[in-house]
Amino acid sequence: MQRFARVFALGVRYNSCRGLATDANAAKCKRTSLYDFHVKHNGKMVPFAGYLMPVSYAGESTIESHMHTRTKVSVFDVSHMLQFHVHGKDRIKFFESLVVSDLQVLKSNQGTLTLFTNEQGGIIDDLIVTNTDKGHLYVVSNAACADKDLEHIQSKLQEFRTKHSADVAIEVLEDYSLIAVQGPLMAHVLQPLMDYVDFKKLPFMTSTLTNLSEFGICRVTRCGYTGEDGVEISVPSKTAQELAECILAARIDGESVVKLAGLGVRDSLRLEAGLCLYGNDIDDTTTPVEAGLLWTIGKRRRELPDFPGADIILSEIKNKPRRKRVGIISSGRPSRQGSVILDTDGAEVGKVTSGCPSPSLSTNIAMGYVPTHLSKVGTEIKLKIGKQIESGKIVKMPFVKTNYFNLSV
Repeated sequence: MQRFARVFALGVRYNSCRGLATDANAAKCKRTSLYDFHVKHNGKMVPFAGYLMPVSYAGESTIESHMHTRTKVSVFDVSHMLQFHVHGKDRIKFFESLVVSDLQVLKSNQGTLTLFTNEQGGIIDDLIVTNTDKGHLYVVSNAACADKDLEHIQSKLQEFRTKHSADVAIEVLEDYSLIAVQGPLMAHVLQPLMDYVDFKKLPFMTSTLTNLSEFGICRVTRCGYTGEDGVEISVPSKTAQELAECILAARIDGESVVKLAGLGVRDSLRLEAGLCLYGNDIDDTTTPVEAGLLWTIGKRRRELPDFPGADIILSEIKNKPRRKRVGIISSGRPSRQGSVILDTDGAEVGKVTSGCPSPSLSTNIAMGYVPTHLSKVGTEIKLKIGKQIESGKIVKMPFVKTNYFNLSV
């Protein structure tokens, strides 16, 4: 286990330095409202999606932090994500012209994962849309795609207004931060701090607006990127650090159960949960069908295919795509993004898009794309990692059972 821990730590550090440092000059990176908070708590700051973000914290190994999230609760800064509102009576009609999901069926304060698609059926970005009871949509999308997403939305908005004389407007939440609190003890920690939020009545992918007197008006959404129970709290940036400190100081029966977690842990947690990372596992050349995200396309949208790339996507649903995203477990050296997938005869059939040693399972896990005929669970494959060849097998995802909170029926 000690050797496994060392391999995992080295792997995360390699991914962090190579994959996350996308800005040549860290001095040019933006800082979230929690930057000083991270530095105070010994966060190791790295460039990521144009921001300086904590990849880890001193005194806590990646495996320890990962398992703490799985068993207790961790706090993540996700303020780099793009948050915006869509206003106007035509807001749903407009947004459905951009995404694949059926937004009309969303109940008040219910949200869904959905996808921006292009005319070729590729995924421009993945995002969460919530139909609030305040007369607007609340949207959160990826930080790395923020500029691209806004340009895409604004361009389509002008076309839509001209064509339909539509009532719709976009409001970017520039003065709000986003804090994720993830882990099985989340509700126990937050309930005393949030009197007006009943976590027993707030199921997965629902949201509520609450006035936390000392922190301002906050939107609490039960969702996350770890596979565990959790929430994301949209909080005024001027009070975000105070809220983060308050959550970090929370106790259960006198025990400190909350710790900070960084990008390295967020990546290993989401991979165990079988969740895609945009730019790795999905991009504008990947269709929802190939990516295993067919469930995001509502029944009404399939029957009335008026979203970008609908013809191509529906054709793949009918005739099967040429390739599919799969889960892989393997022995030996862990695979990483770009590792080559081979069939049992040694022919190259695909590439790994994400991979790491799994702290929860003590084995190597990965996601990648293979031809559809090789995507069946149980199929034996090989992985070329450097000059070495390792044995692997296609498995069902998620790798680790998810623990999202849903109301009892």
